[in-house]
Amino acid sequence: MSFKSIMPRSLYGRAALILIVPIVTIQLVVSVTFIQRHFEKVTRQLTGGVIAELVLIEGEVNAASTPDAARVRLAELARTLQIKAVLPAPDPLPPADRREFYDLSGRVVIDTLRGGFPELGPVDLITDGDVNLQLPSRWGQIGLQLDRGRFSASNPHQLLVLMIVASVLLTIIAFMFLSNQLRPIKLLAEAAEAFGKGQIIPYRPRGATEVRAAGNAFLDMRSRIERQIEQRTLMLSGVSHDLRTPLTRLRLGLSMLPEDDETQALLGDVADMERLVGEFLSFARGDATEESAEVDPMAIARKVAENAGRSGQQVAVNGGAGDIRVRLRPQAVTRALENLVGNALRYGSRAVITVLANERALRYVVEDDGPGIPETRIDEALSPFARLDDARDPNRGGGVGLGLSIASDIARSHGGSLRLGRSETLGGLRAELMLAR
Repeated sequence: MSFKSIMPRSLYGRAALILIVPIVTIQLVVSVTFIQRHFEKVTRQLTGGVIAELVLIEGEVNAASTPDAARVRLAELARTLQIKAVLPAPDPLPPADRREFYDLSGRVVIDTLRGGFPELGPVDLITDGDVNLQLPSRWGQIGLQLDRGRFSASNPHQLLVLMIVASVLLTIIAFMFLSNQLRPIKLLAEAAEAFGKGQIIPYRPRGATEVRAAGNAFLDMRSRIERQIEQRTLMLSGVSHDLRTPLTRLRLGLSMLPEDDETQALLGDVADMERLVGEFLSFARGDATEESAEVDPMAIARKVAENAGRSGQQVAVNGGAGDIRVRLRPQAVTRALENLVGNALRYGSRAVITVLANERALRYVVEDDGPGIPETRIDEALSPFARLDDARDPNRGGGVGLGLSIASDIARSHGGSLRLGRSETLGGLRAELMLAR
């Protein structure tokens, strides 16, 4: 697993990572440096003061002439030093030192006491808020109970709480500001993605100067492309009219001639010319100017199958999409599906259309029982005007090599792709028209 594979993929995630990692790192460095050095130093100093008090108590008790005098002197020192002291100790302490596992300063307290007062008995730090000790003397063990605040700072957690609260608050404020800066980039990406699918959504440049410059450049590019599409559409409309008019006159003239083999051949040539002109214009026109709408994808598949069935061809429809509505350009998708079905029936005897859908994509799968396309020539088959063999020669009834290219362009304009492969069920070509939702 590489480092890049665990990095967030979205801009928001990476920006948040850039923002949070330094804050967490600073917190860890400050915590380790300040707490481990400063608070441990303070703990050693405070514990050293307690050791001096223990030495004083031991000396005064041992200097007493009788046990009663020792207890009287111990009581006086206990009041002065504000500790609890009993001679002899009422209950024995555990045989070993005790502290909670999370009590980091307790380790320093025990080590400091052991270093400054080796003959000290077990140190018990388990009691909440108190430290229990047993000090040896000539009159027996002295039981001592001291406030924990005399050994170490009692509020190191307050610094941590303050750091965490302040860091969380500043992170939220910074992330809100960062979101405002990233939102214009997200809107620009959405507008560009929609335009790639042939949809025009309102967009106004905003945000930082660089983002505004990119947004204005996108709007200029979109306007130029729209003008070029409009000019090409107008030109193709004129070309279509100019080409179809003489072809219509030629067909009309041939239909008035006596019917013989030569006349029928000429009428067939005119029909081929009209078909070729139609395919050329369909390829050049594209689908960018067509309107999108919410449609039933199964209805498109059934319509294509019914049109093919009127010509006596076998086309079956398998529905796995369910009752859904998808926004797409229905005329363009119908044209792409008709091209795929037409290719399937031209080189095979039957075709099957399968409609599949999920949350991210809509798929039309067209399969046939024809010879298929070799895997090594799939890229060539998707190129415009590509004809892989003599059977696809337009002079012999084949196409002009634009059917798959038109379907591929329509799929890309919908944010998808056209995939070709071998049909496992029918043995022929498997064409998958994938459209993004």
